Amino acid sequence: MIKRLLLASAALALSTQVGAAAELKKIGVTLGSLGNPFFVALANGAKAKAQETNPKVEVISTSADYDLNKQFTQMDNFIAAGVNMILVNAVDPKAILPAIKRAQAAGIVVVAVDVAAAGADATVQTNNVQAGQIACQFIVDKLNGKGDVIIQNGPQVSAVIDRVKGCKEVFGKASGIKVLSDDQDAKGSREGGLNVMQGYLTRWPHIDAVFSINDPQAIGSDLAAKQLNRKEMIITSVDGAPDIEVALKGNTLVQASSSQDPYMMAQIAVATGVEIMNGKKPADPMILMPSKLITRDNVGEYKGWTSR
Repeated sequence: MIKRLLLASAALALSTQVGAAAELKKIGVTLGSLGNPFFVALANGAKAKAQETNPKVEVISTSADYDLNKQFTQMDNFIAAGVNMILVNAVDPKAILPAIKRAQAAGIVVVAVDVAAAGADATVQTNNVQAGQIACQFIVDKLNGKGDVIIQNGPQVSAVIDRVKGCKEVFGKASGIKVLSDDQDAKGSREGGLNVMQGYLTRWPHIDAVFSINDPQAIGSDLAAKQLNRKEMIITSVDGAPDIEVALKGNTLVQASSSQDPYMMAQIAVATGVEIMNGKKPADPMILMPSKLITRDNVGEYKGWTSR
């Protein structure tokens, strides 16, 4: 992992060293949902880094809204617009392959961000297995290895799949942990988290903990619990978003979140893409960013997402 991060850091340092042989003039960014602050930060990071590379660069950021057909159209529009690079947050990591191949056939570098995408020239993402592991280990420790828990799932992109995988690995090692549910898709949103959580609370009279695959779902879940006056559970999640910082400092059931840094993720992705445009492929095309657990105890020291 250290080697991958060194590669990423080296890529990021290229902002003033990129040769004129392949100038970044236009970049397309297609993201899961710009209704999620995570993706807004990612779009902002991409724009800032692209403008460092070329102040006159044109940046086109779009929201796929987790719709594969919509993302296909966006990719084709980028090709038609003559972009040099595409950052893609794939709605479906395998089904996106034909669109990526079309872009590459047109001479466009494609870098996957946040989630894997088949055929991409490189991928920059959080170590999502680790993120799921540390968020769920917090639950196991808090419950002393015994309790009824829920894994609140989400859109089946690689990041979510990996977080759930990491969580299940941890829960599977604790014989006293019983997973009540692990397959409900809360859509990656606050509204989805609220709606799915209402179903859990109606079905089970007691729940010890909930692992939510991202912060918006966790905040929605906390709201649902408040509405039904349920106070017995622990909620953890992934993102380390500004909203979750507030939740960790306030009167909520949210007790921990595994951090990500979407702004820096996008900056590394753009720098890596510029390297590839200039014939310098990364030694390892999978660049993983480590995750740290943010809790009520250490949130005061947390610096939050990188930004200008």
